[in-house]
Amino acid sequence: MSLNETPSGERTHIGFFGVRNAGKSSLVNAVTGQELAVVSDVKGTTTDPVRKAMEILPLGPVVIIDTPGFDDEGKLGAERVKKTREILKTCDIAVLVTDAGNGLTDTDNELITLIKEREIPYLIAWTKTDLDTVKPAPENAVMVSGLTGEGVGDLKEKLARLIPEKEEKKLAGDLVQAGDLCILVCPIDESAPKGRLILPQQQTIRDLMDHGAIPIVCRDTELETVLNKPGIEPALVITDSQAFKRVGEIVPDSLSLTSFSILMARYKGFLETAVKGISAVKDLNDGDRVLMAEGCTHHRQCNDIGTVKIPRWLRTYTGKELAIETCSGNEFPDDLSPYSVVIHCGGCMLTENAVLARMKQAIRQGIPFTNYGLAIAFMTGTLERSLRLFPALHDMLADN
Repeated sequence: MSLNETPSGERTHIGFFGVRNAGKSSLVNAVTGQELAVVSDVKGTTTDPVRKAMEILPLGPVVIIDTPGFDDEGKLGAERVKKTREILKTCDIAVLVTDAGNGLTDTDNELITLIKEREIPYLIAWTKTDLDTVKPAPENAVMVSGLTGEGVGDLKEKLARLIPEKEEKKLAGDLVQAGDLCILVCPIDESAPKGRLILPQQQTIRDLMDHGAIPIVCRDTELETVLNKPGIEPALVITDSQAFKRVGEIVPDSLSLTSFSILMARYKGFLETAVKGISAVKDLNDGDRVLMAEGCTHHRQCNDIGTVKIPRWLRTYTGKELAIETCSGNEFPDDLSPYSVVIHCGGCMLTENAVLARMKQAIRQGIPFTNYGLAIAFMTGTLERSLRLFPALHDMLADN
């Protein structure tokens, strides 16, 4: 991703779903104005989800996703249907693509049920309307033809109206005043991406600048030097979670301190749930299963935060023999009942809807749900201090 592009987690994700040969790929190509997906009369041409991040008027920055047919068959077909179900969990809007010559099938109705269960806004695209035989369309359908382009403009306009107006959210800009100094502690170690900062760090810098604050970026190894410089009186210190303990020891107790991960949990809307769920960490017993969930896929280093560092901290903190499992990207188990707690990443690469869908799933199944930053702060004894910025949550922690 270019540094100037809208991050994937900030784009509206629009998934195109339907049975094989319903015209999904042709419609996706017509909507995007590109030969994004392979088109064929042969059923099952789309074997893997195809994604494209782009700007589409009047929709704005979006990710368009073409999915395999939901009626695919055989062992490989079942895997493709599984992938399509995973995509459905991440979408902000769904487009059910239905062949107008066939009308709604049982599979289409199954998809509608799944979409409604996940409370996803959706439209029905009544495709192939250029053919001779067209069945009557449902009331909420848009008549379109991927071949001729008829109705595509109308589809875009109606999709745009499904996108809710988002209130302006802030990562840290509402925690400081214009002109305040803020120190951002960004360790550079073997897990840091070469030549760049990670996305939450980039977004926090921009958010602070947008609100007139002055970010000062340093490594944990230079933090003490920065704090001792004349005139440096930060209103807020934000640290990478991995350096919480070291940073907490350096930063005077009189200064406000929190982490990128805690701010990201607030930004994505699940910080309160994460605070409620953190007490599950101290209640873990021998043999308990813990799910470490990440929203992105990346090359794991030898000291990876999700698969190495936090599991090591968990075992040291609890003194228990734990079974720790991981999932990443669009993978997230449908059944969370085997787990004693879900510890999720900050979710910077996921849309707010995708993160909240996972959170709601955990709540429905009675499984505590927290995140990396809170877990690290809790186990290093810095969580109480990190939540002073949020009095209601600070009090909630004290009550747990």
